[in-house]
Amino acid sequence: MVESKKKKEELKKRIDELKEKIEYHNYRYYVLDSPEIDDREYDLLMRELIELEENFPDLKTIDSPSQRIGGEPLEEFSRVSHSIPMLSLANAENQTELREFDNRIRRLLGEGRDYSYVCELKIDGLAVSLVYEDGVFVRGATRGDGFVGEDITENLKTVRSIPLKLKSGHSLEVRGEVFMPKDAFLKLNEAREEKGEEPFANPRNAAAGSLRQLDPKIAAKRELDIFLYSLPYIEGVEFDSHYKALMFIKDLGFKINPHIKKLSSIEEVIEHCNSYLEKRPEFSYEIDGLVIKVDEIWVQNQLGATSKSPRWAIAYKFPAEKALTTVEDIIINVGRTGAITPVAVLDPVTVAGSVVKRASLHNEDILREKDVRIGDHVEIQKAGDIIPEIVRAIEEKRTGEEVVFEYPKRCPACYTEAVRLEDEAILRCINPSCPAQSVEKIIHFVSRDAMDIEGLGEKLVEKLYNENLVQDVADLYYLSEEDLIGLYGLGEKSAKNLIEAIRASKSRPLSNLIYALGIRFVGKRAAGLLTRRFPNMNALLKAKKEDIEEIEGMGEKIADSIVKFFEDENSLRLIERLKTTGVNMEEPIDNQVENYVESEFTGKNIVLTGKIEGYSRSEIEGILEGFGAQVKSSVSKNTDIVIAGEDSGSKADKARELGVKIISGEEFVKHMS
Repeated sequence: MVESKKKKEELKKRIDELKEKIEYHNYRYYVLDSPEIDDREYDLLMRELIELEENFPDLKTIDSPSQRIGGEPLEEFSRVSHSIPMLSLANAENQTELREFDNRIRRLLGEGRDYSYVCELKIDGLAVSLVYEDGVFVRGATRGDGFVGEDITENLKTVRSIPLKLKSGHSLEVRGEVFMPKDAFLKLNEAREEKGEEPFANPRNAAAGSLRQLDPKIAAKRELDIFLYSLPYIEGVEFDSHYKALMFIKDLGFKINPHIKKLSSIEEVIEHCNSYLEKRPEFSYEIDGLVIKVDEIWVQNQLGATSKSPRWAIAYKFPAEKALTTVEDIIINVGRTGAITPVAVLDPVTVAGSVVKRASLHNEDILREKDVRIGDHVEIQKAGDIIPEIVRAIEEKRTGEEVVFEYPKRCPACYTEAVRLEDEAILRCINPSCPAQSVEKIIHFVSRDAMDIEGLGEKLVEKLYNENLVQDVADLYYLSEEDLIGLYGLGEKSAKNLIEAIRASKSRPLSNLIYALGIRFVGKRAAGLLTRRFPNMNALLKAKKEDIEEIEGMGEKIADSIVKFFEDENSLRLIERLKTTGVNMEEPIDNQVENYVESEFTGKNIVLTGKIEGYSRSEIEGILEGFGAQVKSSVSKNTDIVIAGEDSGSKADKARELGVKIISGEEFVKHMS
């Protein structure tokens, strides 16, 4: 018995040695780009570790490097609430807008307040949050709508530049951008094309698609990388500078981008941004600009944030890349709201890393203003490196054979007379039974950010509509395998998988359903804000316009559109049909703000500092949010309560200075019991 125990201890010691060695070499190779051993030596270490863990599974831990290979496939991603919202950044397109950003800061701070800037490359990838408890990586999530993201922990474990265990035992959250290097992107697309699969449009899409694979083994093969860019929370440590925080996480073993620079004025920032315009193609990864942040934390705290973005940071976007091509045709697209939009069909051309085949001409006024004709040579660009648009027609290349496009007076799908509503530049089809609108509404409903029905693409939706199997979104939930077999080449297995995907979509949160319904002006973020306030469909149906306008981030226009949608008899009939099929009509409790237990913390702004024995920070945040509190990262005049555990630092001192109520860790534990 003693000998067996001794042997187990020796095995554990050897496993710990292997884990430490492998993680060290991962750090040397993937973070420092300076390997000390060759691939064969590395593979031998990993093979030994895997064999030992397979023979002694009780010695396998979540921070083992073997976890990077990819675990078992998931059925679906669970949702994660961000304790500190992951806000997006406001954009600056030119030097004037950068100076305006600096002027706004000066106005808000008042004259004579000095501050500096930190400039970082804007990596074109997917924003993620990484949470560590006692130095061990426990959870990774996407940004989502800023409040709630998807739990992609298992996929993020396959990114070898993400440490599974830190050099210290800190509990913290870091955020960064996962990206796919250019070489890996080209290799992936070549492999997909060889298999007859659709290539990814650009490295950003490839990275996002890889991290949203339900099978982590697929993500493990995709050669993803990451740069960390912020430290929103760390237990027991405080920083007065963003730059110092970045250097700190670098010392912990995280990979930060080497092109980070601290600058003292906006003019230095502008000069620095301009210097990267020509350097852009030299990088092994895609960048689409620079991010400029105020370095001093006290200034960040004083400036605060809007409902969408921090006031102390901005993204400077590079001017759009341009290319020349020809207009092969101009066609009309009818959208889900009846908008009749001219679209230029282009001779395919590569712009900003992806092939462009079409470009919207927006409306008749813009089409006439730009005087784009069929057969024209045109200059195109991607607005914000995303949306293709025609900059101008090159008149000097015209031969006289170009054709002026005749704008339709009727909807091309249902031949209803098109109308131009007051204060709108777009012609609309106002026929609610228009087949083109119906198809577009279904396509939107099944899309990833909406009900996320995998396998139901545009062509199949069109086929289902034309075969009279699906005329509105509720019809999807009445489909059977027999309806699908043989349709658009679907076999038994594909039909079964699609029916399962449709069935799984019934459990999506209410916010997904609200976005999927296609209410005008209601995007994914607005749907999330709405359902945090009205957590079930019945509450939403009773909501008054003024109630909706009270929600931060919701204006009169959005509120008016929501109320009109839910007053419409067709909308109500559709919702009843969806209810009958079992589609979820509630928002998960974790995402709600109204569903809480009343306590002295309800509706209060709370700041945590120090450690509370027996509880992790994330557990305490969850408890407080369950009481209806908002957990903030720093103490200000708006803070209601500071909960101070052991080793609490300057946050408690600042609370005393401001006269903010302080509760000890013991008092908080007593309150919970």
